[in-house]
Amino acid sequence: MNDTNDVAPGTGAVTLNARPKVTEVEQHGIDTIPDADRTSTWVDLLRIQFGGANTFATVLLGTFPIVLGLSFWQAVLATVAGVLVGSLFLMPMGLFGPKTGTNNAVSSGAFFGVRGRVVGSFLSLLTAIAFYSISVWVSGDALVGALTRLAGVTDSIGLRTIVYGVIGVIVIIVVVYGFQFMLLVNKTAVIANTALILLAIVAFSGTFDAGYNPGPSAFALGGFWPTFVASALIVMSNPISFGAFLGDWSRYIPKSTPPRKLFLATFLGQLLTLIPFLFGVATATIVAGQGDYIFALIQASPIWYAVLLMLVAFIGGLSTGSTSLYGTGLDFSSVFPRFSRVQATIAIGVFAFLFILTGRLFFDLLGAVNAFVGAIIVTTTPWIVIMAIGYFVRRGHFDARNLQVFNKGEVGGVYWFRSGVNWRGMVAWIGAATIGLLFANYPPVIVGPFINAGGGIDLSLVIAVVAAAALYLGALWLFPEPRFVFGADGARIVPSRPGDPEPIVTDHASTAAKVAVSRARK
Repeated sequence: MNDTNDVAPGTGAVTLNARPKVTEVEQHGIDTIPDADRTSTWVDLLRIQFGGANTFATVLLGTFPIVLGLSFWQAVLATVAGVLVGSLFLMPMGLFGPKTGTNNAVSSGAFFGVRGRVVGSFLSLLTAIAFYSISVWVSGDALVGALTRLAGVTDSIGLRTIVYGVIGVIVIIVVVYGFQFMLLVNKTAVIANTALILLAIVAFSGTFDAGYNPGPSAFALGGFWPTFVASALIVMSNPISFGAFLGDWSRYIPKSTPPRKLFLATFLGQLLTLIPFLFGVATATIVAGQGDYIFALIQASPIWYAVLLMLVAFIGGLSTGSTSLYGTGLDFSSVFPRFSRVQATIAIGVFAFLFILTGRLFFDLLGAVNAFVGAIIVTTTPWIVIMAIGYFVRRGHFDARNLQVFNKGEVGGVYWFRSGVNWRGMVAWIGAATIGLLFANYPPVIVGPFINAGGGIDLSLVIAVVAAAALYLGALWLFPEPRFVFGADGARIVPSRPGDPEPIVTDHASTAAKVAVSRARK
C-alpha cells in the first residue's frame, strides 16, 4: 500500500511531549491525537496485542480444537492456521491510527460516512463484551478453583460473584486511568504470564501425552475437515477481535512510522499468542472429557503450579479485560456525547459484568463463547475487508479534521456523503455479514440455513470475505465516489466523479453540539 498522503501537511521534526505518568488519568477522548503527544512506538503496539491476548481467555479458545474432537497434532495445526490467517486479515488495521490520529471506528467514517461509522462502534461493543466477559469469567473461575483446592473454600455462586466483581472493578480502574496504565499492565502480562505458561512444560511433563488422539468417532461435526475448519475459525476469532481496537493504541504512534513496522508489530504480536493458545491445546488433552476445564486443570496441576495459575489468571484477566473495554468506552463517549470517556467506560463495564453473572447462572459458557466467536468473525471480517480496500483505493489519504464532524456536533464535510452515511460501504457490509451468517455454524445460537452447502465445512468466512470485496468494489465502480475524497493523487483502480464537499456547519440541534456549549461555559 502506498502511503504518500499524510493526514496533515508538514514533514518537519516534531518535538514530543513527555509521556504521561501511569497514574495520570488519560485526557484524550476520541479527538485527534496531537503530533506532540504521539509518544508510542510500533513495539508498544506489538506488546499490547500480545499482552492483551496472553491470558486465560485465549487459553480457553485454545481448548476448543480438543473439545471438538481433534487429536493433539491436528489441534496444533488448526490453531496455527487460525492465528496465521487471522493475522493476515488483521495486519492492515494497524495503519489507520497513525494516519488519522483516532481510533478505527472513527477512521471508518472515511468509508462508511461520519454517521455510518457507528458500525465500527457496534463491532467494538460486541467484541468488548465478549472478551471482557470471557476474561473476567474464566479468570474468576480459575481463582475460585485454586481457592477451593488450596484453602478448602466451598465453591458457590456467591464466592464466584465476589471474585468476578473484584477482577471486573480492577479492570475498570485500569481502563479509567487510560492508555499508559494499560501499557504497564500489558508489559507485566507479557513477561509474567509468558514465564508462568512456559513453566507448564515442567509442571505437566509427566502427564502430557503428545500422542493424544480420541479417534474419528470423537469429531464433533461428524468428519475431520468440518471439525478442523470450525476449530481454526474459533482460534481465528482472537486476532480478528483486535480489528476494531488497533487504532485505539496505534493513534499514539507518529504518522511517519513506516507501514512495514506497523504490519510487523501486528503479525509478531499475534504470532506470539501461539504461546497461550498451545498451552490451552496441550492442557486440554490432560483434562479431556471433564466438564469444567479450568477447575479440572487446577485439580490436575502440581500444588506449586496451582498457585502460579492463580497469578496467571489474575494478571491475564486484567490484561484482556482492559484492552477489550478501553476502546469501547473511548468510542461510545463520542456516539453518546453526554458521557465522557470515563463515564462510558464505567457504564459498559457494569453492563458487561451483569452479562457475566447472567451467563454464569443461566447459560452454558462454551455455548456463549461459541456464539460470540461466530458473530465476531462473520460481522467483523467483512468490515475489515472494506476498510483495507478503502485504504488501498484512497492511497492511504485521510482528512483528520473531517473525520471528527459527527463527534463535534457538525454536519457536512468530505465524509458526509448522504446524510452522514456512505451507502457503498454500508450496503457492502450489511450484505456480506448477512450472507455470511446464512452459512455460519456456531451452535447452539448461530446456525444458518445453508450450513451444509460445503459438505459440512463452515463456508461463512470465505463467503463473507468474497461478498464484502465484490459488493464494495462493485459499488465503487457503479456509483463512483466524489474526487475530493481521494486527495491530490486521485483514486487507485476505481473511477471517481467531480463534485464539491458540503461546507461544515454546526448542527445546533445535535447532542454533541449542546454538550460542547455546556462544557465551554463551565
